[in-house]
Amino acid sequence: MKRNVEAEAGINSQSSVTSRREFLEQTGVGLGSVALMNLLADDAKAERAMQSRSSQYPARAKNVIYMFMAGGPSQLELFSPKPVLKEYHGQAPPKHMTEGRRFAFLPADAKLMGTNRHFSQWGQCGMDLSEVLPFHRNIVDDACWLRAVATDVFNHGPAKMFMNSGFQAPGRPSLGAWVTYGLGSDSSSLPGFVVLQSGPRGPRAGNTLWSSGFLPTAYQGVPFRSKGNPILNLSNPPGISRDAQKDFTQTIGQLNQIRLSEVNDPEIATRINAYETAFAMQISAPELTQIENETESTLNLYGAVPGKASFAANCLMARRLVERGVRFVQLYHTDWDHHGGKGADLDQTLDSVAKEVDQASAALVLDLKQRGLLEDTLVIWGGEFGRTPMGEPRESTGRDHHVDAFTMWMAGGGLKAGHIHGATDEMGFGPTEGKVHVHDLHATILHLLGMDHKKLTYRFQGRDFRLTDVHGEVVSEIIA
Repeated sequence: MKRNVEAEAGINSQSSVTSRREFLEQTGVGLGSVALMNLLADDAKAERAMQSRSSQYPARAKNVIYMFMAGGPSQLELFSPKPVLKEYHGQAPPKHMTEGRRFAFLPADAKLMGTNRHFSQWGQCGMDLSEVLPFHRNIVDDACWLRAVATDVFNHGPAKMFMNSGFQAPGRPSLGAWVTYGLGSDSSSLPGFVVLQSGPRGPRAGNTLWSSGFLPTAYQGVPFRSKGNPILNLSNPPGISRDAQKDFTQTIGQLNQIRLSEVNDPEIATRINAYETAFAMQISAPELTQIENETESTLNLYGAVPGKASFAANCLMARRLVERGVRFVQLYHTDWDHHGGKGADLDQTLDSVAKEVDQASAALVLDLKQRGLLEDTLVIWGGEFGRTPMGEPRESTGRDHHVDAFTMWMAGGGLKAGHIHGATDEMGFGPTEGKVHVHDLHATILHLLGMDHKKLTYRFQGRDFRLTDVHGEVVSEIIA
């Protein structure tokens, strides 16, 4: 699905039809070529309007909802009971777990630490879940559980960028940007890529996590608020009527089109699209956030309270967004960084943050399923890395960042339901089977959306870039 064919051929798809025709007539090119150029111009209009585009091959999923647990949830307290680790609690770890390894904060004399959480197996698949996530037991047979996910980066900001863009430094397009670049969006009145945030603060690395990088900025994520107008200043000021606003938008659009035909700057096309989308959102967006129009049973399912910002309200908003054709919705919830110490322990603090997301995460899957939306929507849950089997010697229980093996889950969108993929060793340190690297995860997500990760490219600074760089394999074992 190579989207930069015109650029490679030296054709600027955002030139005006008139200037194309004049140039071709002056150079003696025939009417057939003029017709071809008109078709390319029509395609450029479609791109400027973020219209939906066909995938390379039949897609299993049409939309994505990505619930990002910023900070690194501990798989050892949530998803992976390790009786042997508990047996060796307080002892020095085997040398292979520390020699030649780098950790963010772990001292050389760190000891193994078993969990004090109670686990049970749930569903026909027998997935292990701890007492911390009681609502997750309702979706064990709807989700696909990845128990051996691996990444390359062990510090929060770079690791979040790596999980979101396939690269640990700023400047690369995010996953949501790549998806909307490849497929556009079915919504004409909302952005194709929307970001919702909850928790005590924003995620480390900030808006680089939903950046469009070197792609046109039309594909970057648009942060929404979870109550009131989704975007500040969306309503017209007093004295400005809807007709006056429409006239203003059309006039600015015409001026921008003139400038676009002269300089062929793709950012002007982005500006045109931004004005048009903002005008349409003045009607569509306020209605979007009126979750009080949902039934009482739906609000109770999520645990969402109208007028109160929360992860639950954002999950309900995510469902409403995909119903309205938005291609990619990403939810960020902080703070899952549990090193130990005040407000960062794996006891009361973990209980608190898990309670904020547990019910709504499960409700989103159940709600999509009962509405017939889950088969077309890929739901993803996970953080940037996991936590070490060794504890940090702080005043309360905590673990350091761990990149070798952690747990994520996905649901819908053509995945095997109730499937457990991968396993880790008896200490929970490394994968023993079914390893899924971040690049493999990205390749699989694009595959489910009908795109080949090796062919979705963009030429920048003389080379073709892709989300997975030169890595990544589709994890075919988890696809239904």
